[in-house]
Amino acid sequence: MKKQPEPTALTREQADALEKELDDLHRELKADLGQADVDHIRSVIRLSRASEIVGRLLLHFGLDPLTFVAGTSALALSKILENMEIGHNVMHGQYDWTLDPALDSRAYEWDLVCAGADWREYHNYEHHTFTNVLGKDRDVGYHYLRVTPEQPWRPMHLLQPLLATGLAFGFQWGIAMHGVKFPEKFEGQKTLTELHQRVVPFLRKAGWQLFKDYGFFPALALGNAPRVAIGNLLANVIRNLWTFCVIFCGHFPEGVTYYKEGEAKDESRGQWYARQINGSANIEGGSFFHLLTGHLSHQIEHHLFPDLPASRYPDLAPRIREICARYGQRYTTGPFGAQLGSVAKKLLRLALPQQGLTTA
Repeated sequence: MKKQPEPTALTREQADALEKELDDLHRELKADLGQADVDHIRSVIRLSRASEIVGRLLLHFGLDPLTFVAGTSALALSKILENMEIGHNVMHGQYDWTLDPALDSRAYEWDLVCAGADWREYHNYEHHTFTNVLGKDRDVGYHYLRVTPEQPWRPMHLLQPLLATGLAFGFQWGIAMHGVKFPEKFEGQKTLTELHQRVVPFLRKAGWQLFKDYGFFPALALGNAPRVAIGNLLANVIRNLWTFCVIFCGHFPEGVTYYKEGEAKDESRGQWYARQINGSANIEGGSFFHLLTGHLSHQIEHHLFPDLPASRYPDLAPRIREICARYGQRYTTGPFGAQLGSVAKKLLRLALPQQGLTTA
């Protein structure tokens, strides 16, 4: 991937101009929302549900390896669509304007062990407000991984290639632990009372997910119970691997900027926009690929306008790219393989201590 020049440091006047331009664009797009946006999300919901039904029927009643592979794949597709294009985007409030209870961001609960309320707090608020601000955005390395030289090296980082691999296979559990804030408790930053308040909703949600996938549906299959349980497990793992790869490509490839806490203090909305642009990275691909990513392949557009239906991002992208070019802001993008390879190389390189960096 070709190395891009450093983003231009905007003056306050330039930041204000960027703010006005993007605010005007946001208002234009919000005013244009209508039935086509509703039809899109409802069609994806129907596809996800149909894929789940097909997958479960093939797993429950099939007897041969072919139906097992097909059933597992269909179920994995359903989970990916539900988590990425439906759940993530609905919980951002992208469809609250429809007043459809099924698309209500405050009430939606997704097919994941992470409770929706936890996700809305730490993702919608923490991550989207303090994007890539070291010490404020806990998504920078998810507490255990070193993704920028500005993070102090610790001996545990020698294990980060293994930790990242383990996180990929069990990503839904990593997301849930992130929401519960277990690491903070281990480091004395949370009391047992605070931890208990977060653990109870997590246990309730995780218990339901485990019962559904490994208790209820296998029991319905009677003699085919082991096949169904294994199929459900593999579908969850496929979904975990996919979401891990997509999400890690959003903020960890080379070319993404990280910020010290003071750099984001008292920033204007225009400066916030610039931080979202330079702290995010896109992935190039076709329309079905974008759908499978929940349109998080357009991470830059998503971070600028998280409440805009994500299916709008591909058409919006050329306009955002042109604005970035005029204001000298970095628009980091590349093919999926290149972005994922960039993340992998960074995780390997930063696992080792580097000369001139502070250790802790």
